[in-house]
Amino acid sequence: MAEESVLRDDFLRQLISVGEVDILVGLATHNNAKTVGPVVKAIQAGILTYFPRERAAIINADGGSRDGTPDLVTRVSIDDARPAGNLRTLRTLHSISTHYGNGPSGSALRTILAAAELLRAKACAVISPESVNIEPDWISRLLRPIYNENFDLVLPLYRRHKFEGLLMRNVIYPMTRSLYGCRIREPYATEFGFSGRLGSDFVNRDIWSHEMARSGPELPLTVAAMTGGYRLYQSFLGTKAPMDRGSNDLVPALRHTVGALFWSLQPNFAVWSASPNSQPVPTVGPESEVALEPVRVNRKRLRDAFLTGVAELDPVFRSILSPSTLAELQQIAGRSEDDFRYPAELWVKTVYEFAVSYHKSVMSRDHIIQALAPLYRGRMFSFLAENRNGSAEDIEHNIETLCGEFERLRPYLLKMWNGGE
Repeated sequence: MAEESVLRDDFLRQLISVGEVDILVGLATHNNAKTVGPVVKAIQAGILTYFPRERAAIINADGGSRDGTPDLVTRVSIDDARPAGNLRTLRTLHSISTHYGNGPSGSALRTILAAAELLRAKACAVISPESVNIEPDWISRLLRPIYNENFDLVLPLYRRHKFEGLLMRNVIYPMTRSLYGCRIREPYATEFGFSGRLGSDFVNRDIWSHEMARSGPELPLTVAAMTGGYRLYQSFLGTKAPMDRGSNDLVPALRHTVGALFWSLQPNFAVWSASPNSQPVPTVGPESEVALEPVRVNRKRLRDAFLTGVAELDPVFRSILSPSTLAELQQIAGRSEDDFRYPAELWVKTVYEFAVSYHKSVMSRDHIIQALAPLYRGRMFSFLAENRNGSAEDIEHNIETLCGEFERLRPYLLKMWNGGE
């Protein structure tokens, strides 16, 4: 059992005293005192409103917060969350916090998964402590399909600005859709629901010693569900609150998402090499809502980063990219700003060639991920320019076109993977 080696003794004793539960909600925190209070209240209200008679627990896996976050999680009064009227719960809502390490890491999810397995939870959800716009019905939207309809993984859909979530739209969604055949819009999510059986399967897999699983296991969990015969579902949650992230966080984001996706290719070769046709998954709510209000984006900085990368990383790119792809990138770098265009086909070939180089470890895998950053910024410059005046329908059409390119060029990936030029 996973909990024997993952759960601390004091936490294990608290879980044993709780017994079994029907519903479990996990919070992975690290210095979230500014936002976690309202999030916990919304979680409590969601459980009390939509699962009033089920046995429930809130599990906080904290990465060594120094701002009192765990105390805020466990001390939020449940009376403040009780819905109006005479609705009364017949069960106790437990709230437990444990310390798993220092700093945010994949160990938080592993702790929540192990706790869910020990408590034999039927339906579980993970909520970001930064989701300040959370509504109580998020709990229902993430857990009802699992608890009532036997789905195994419920992933969110959001309303985003057309220039938000670009890494998801330009790499993660189209590539997972192409390789694993599931049209999941948010395969790397900060809010999601999972069944007890999927959680037990994943936490007991022999992946946790790998750096990728320790740093960002959310996408590997989605891939495990896609490739393991589990039932997937999408549920619209509304507007995605922007996270407080610095402009220099692109490389860590690439490690947790693109790196995890590249890493998944080798153990799942038998699945994606079979060329599955992508299929929609059951969905409640719109698959995509795009906000169009004006926002300021520093496009010049993106292009400058691309130009610098192409010039300074030439020896690195010669080890990663095919000569024809590198030659096209150098041609793009020589164009004026008005003529700059990083087309979808070239972008897909770039990503696939990076994936193969990652698989073959032509150099440090972390250096490969870092080298992708300036090229990604060049692709973003092109995406922003092409869609500056685009409508929601235009954005969706362009994303579908890119997905089509990822699927069309899947044989190109397979050929390179097997040693072709």
